[in-house]
Amino acid sequence: MKKLLYPACFYPCEDKPGAYTVVVPDLPGCISEGDSLEDAIAMATDAASSWVLDEMEEGRPVPAASDRSTIHPDSPDGFVNILVLDMNAYEERYGNKAVRKNLTIPAWLNTFAETNHVNFSQVLQDALISMYQRQMAKR
Repeated sequence: MKKLLYPACFYPCEDKPGAYTVVVPDLPGCISEGDSLEDAIAMATDAASSWVLDEMEEGRPVPAASDRSTIHPDSPDGFVNILVLDMNAYEERYGNKAVRKNLTIPAWLNTFAETNHVNFSQVLQDALISMYQRQMAKR
């Protein structure tokens, strides 16, 4: 998963001139705000990326994005813009949920590893990260 595109509704804040509230309709409860349009886009992108990463880490499917033409703001002063989520970069930076895994290895290999004070978790993580990076480079 490289980049996801989600339409978002932007609404000017009544009590903060120049500020915007942003709602991402495809991601229930994903609402953000920024002090300027630029800030609102950045904050909404971060909120939506966090929302999607939580779903991924929990093993739930990521909602498909609606076609932009089907999304309409709830008020006449609102507008729709597309948020671009770089999930690979976001996950590398913020993804940190640990999951416990059991594994089985030959006894002789276990003896070698314990004698050499090998951190099994670190070795497995390093190997999987390397495999992941090679797979992402192919895409």
